[in-house]
Amino acid sequence: MISKALLLFLAMPSMAFVSTTFHQIGRSSSPQHSKSAFASATLDGRPAFGRTTTTTTTTIRGKHASALLSSSSSSSETLADTGVVLPEFANANEYLAYLEQVSRLPKGFAIGVANGEFIPEEAPSMGKKGIRATVIYLTEGPTENWAAVFTKNKFPGAPVIVGRQRLAAGGPLHALVINNKVSNVCSGGDGVGDSERVCEAVAKALSLPNGASSVLPSSTGVIGWRLPAQVLADDVVPKAVQSFQSESALPAAKAICTTDRYPKVRSKTLSSCGSRIVGIAKGAGMIEPNMATMLSYIMTDATVPKDKLQAMLSKITDQSYNSISVDGDESTSDTVALIASNQVTGTDEAEFENALTEICQSLAGDIVRNGEGTGHVMRVTISNFPGTDFEARRLGRHVVNSPLFKCAVSGNDPNIGRLAGAVGSFMGKFKNDASVANMSLLLGGRTIFSNGKFALEGDDAERALSDHMKDAEYPEDSDYPPHQKFVEIGVDFGTGSGDGNAIVLGSDLTAEYVAINADYRS
Repeated sequence: MISKALLLFLAMPSMAFVSTTFHQIGRSSSPQHSKSAFASATLDGRPAFGRTTTTTTTTIRGKHASALLSSSSSSSETLADTGVVLPEFANANEYLAYLEQVSRLPKGFAIGVANGEFIPEEAPSMGKKGIRATVIYLTEGPTENWAAVFTKNKFPGAPVIVGRQRLAAGGPLHALVINNKVSNVCSGGDGVGDSERVCEAVAKALSLPNGASSVLPSSTGVIGWRLPAQVLADDVVPKAVQSFQSESALPAAKAICTTDRYPKVRSKTLSSCGSRIVGIAKGAGMIEPNMATMLSYIMTDATVPKDKLQAMLSKITDQSYNSISVDGDESTSDTVALIASNQVTGTDEAEFENALTEICQSLAGDIVRNGEGTGHVMRVTISNFPGTDFEARRLGRHVVNSPLFKCAVSGNDPNIGRLAGAVGSFMGKFKNDASVANMSLLLGGRTIFSNGKFALEGDDAERALSDHMKDAEYPEDSDYPPHQKFVEIGVDFGTGSGDGNAIVLGSDLTAEYVAINADYRS
């Protein structure tokens, strides 16, 4: 049976096979990058990070909206927390208004954001480029209770090296600093020294008693460029500290974005003690994590010991961030950090772990849906695999990373031969001795392959399968998530074949993805 934790992925709106009328929003015929309400407020160097309040209301659209009102919400539609399934949204402004409602920070946190400019030493002809810093500060003092996981890429960014050192040292954490635009990976300068210089600037600006060693750095952006540490340390970090507010995580969710199409926030309030967990994430390309996500920061005012936080985060990562892929490329900068301010006692640790699982899995799904050029999200459920859960996840990732199958999904083409080919390729390479005699394949809840043969049923079945894909489609340049639907794919090896189970999310492959990555640096 699939574990309870993995069932949260399935709790997202099921695409059980039905024939529905699909009103397609026009797909861009040319790879133009639209400037969204989010982008215009955050990417032009003049962020619109106004203070938010919990009295803001918005009209919630879609049939799932009623299920999203948490137990802490009033009878009105003022929301405090996200649910596993987000509502359906009509436009980017509606989505951002919703995020304002659910982004209230836990107790003991403040966030500041500021912008600056630099000229890349490696490409001075590009002229001035914008750069942004985000500082997350524990207002009530340093915490011993924090956890982190990092990329396993053999060329990690300097901030990952520093972060690993901080984690191994076991010291307290008092602040985090995140910059975009430059990832500080394998640059020509002293990358670790540059990261430490920015941490020192944070420590100085905040008069931290434990100095730079209590600051965790992160960077995202172009690989190979040297971090403009002086600009960040002397200009951007001090301005970020001056802009502190303790109300909303949304400014940070916006600020850490690079090619992201929209910010991502998930939140949960525990019923046992009232403590709150709020997570943000960025990532749209180079998405196939291995023991972390792109960049994700989870803040809580609960009191949970450090060793338990680390154990929870490490386990949940496999069930969330390690179960997604946009393009099969693992980043050099992947980091997820979990920080507790210890402002609320009496935490039910089982409830906390369940809430943390929901937030991590939801953010992981949000990352795929917001992937560069993504027009469909695939959800592959592997059952009764003749091996471990880890191997089942590898099969799922092999399916969602198949270029041929990704292109078929993009075109709403139920080319089921490509799905069978991807599964057969993996089994032949990595599980050649395992039997596939009882394996069945499903698309949109319909069995399309069993007993070693395709179950082809004529034009009606072909149209129904294509309609299933169309119903899960959304514009590949959309600047908000219109819905939470999936192209549902099942790979079942048959009862008794094995105990491996997994759910993996992945994206299709579109012309928009190619266009974005053809001119990423500029």
